Amino acid sequence: MFIKMTKEQQQTMITDIQLFFSQEREEELSEFAAERVLDFFKESLAPHFYNAAISDARHVVEQQFASLEDEILTLERPIKK
Repeated sequence: MFIKMTKEQQQTMITDIQLFFSQEREEELSEFAAERVLDFFKESLAPHFYNAAISDARHVVEQQFASLEDEILTLERPIKK
């Protein structure tokens, strides 16, 4: 999955990965190694998060459409016979 990020965003994530490994695992990670971890997350895990977000967005749109449909139906006027 191709994810576009600015250099600043990518550098922030790399720094966060290095910090995580340092604090949680007491390991020093080079910038290159942290970038590889980031690549792994982007390629292997990001699609799962992306698909979950799409599913959430679809649910919100469906709810809004149902609400809009109800509001439109209230605008209908009875027809006299």
